[in-house]
Amino acid sequence: MEFFIDSADIEAIRELCAFLPIDGVTTNPTIITKSGKEPQQVFDELCEVLTEDQKIIAQVVSADYDGMLAEADKLASIRGGKNIVVKIPVTREGLRAIPAVKAKGITVLATGIYSPDQAFWAAKAGADYLAPYVNRMCSYGDGVGQVVELVHTLAQYGFEAKVCAASFKNVDQVHKLLASGCPAVTVNPDTIRDMVDHPGTAIAMDEFAAHWEKAYGRTTL
Repeated sequence: MEFFIDSADIEAIRELCAFLPIDGVTTNPTIITKSGKEPQQVFDELCEVLTEDQKIIAQVVSADYDGMLAEADKLASIRGGKNIVVKIPVTREGLRAIPAVKAKGITVLATGIYSPDQAFWAAKAGADYLAPYVNRMCSYGDGVGQVVELVHTLAQYGFEAKVCAASFKNVDQVHKLLASGCPAVTVNPDTIRDMVDHPGTAIAMDEFAAHWEKAYGRTTL
């Protein structure tokens, strides 16, 4: 499975990639604007921090078909096209653009998915990844359950598209989808840290160190 960082915070990305086997980074227009940097600066920094084996996933901004195609070409040129994925929304114009962008040899992630039905059409249009907004879908029903159902539906019909679940609020949502066999997730840095930094582990490590120091007068082997 693939695990992405959903962020344009370069320092957070650098921190997490230093000790976790991260598969890449996903961004969107809101994430980039929140960075306070120009888009090109964000992409340049991502190219510096990530290896070419780690994917950079970036989204078109234009809402019309022609604009999406032009921006897809521009985004696909980042890092010479090596492991670049272009995000296209599942609007009517976006669903029209997905097969056209795919025909250019560009990897596509269909984004802004709020229902399994939207994801179905994006998969049928040829998207490589499908990004359902898990926590936002929970506002309309069982978001986690619908994404689990989507994974099974894609397998049933033999679609090659991978679900890349997005928009998580907490660790429990991520855990349930990992346990269900979801092939990819993209998670914000704070939630990733919460997945790693369990308080019980810190308590156990402190106890080990205290016992060792008491017995041997040192905290090293």
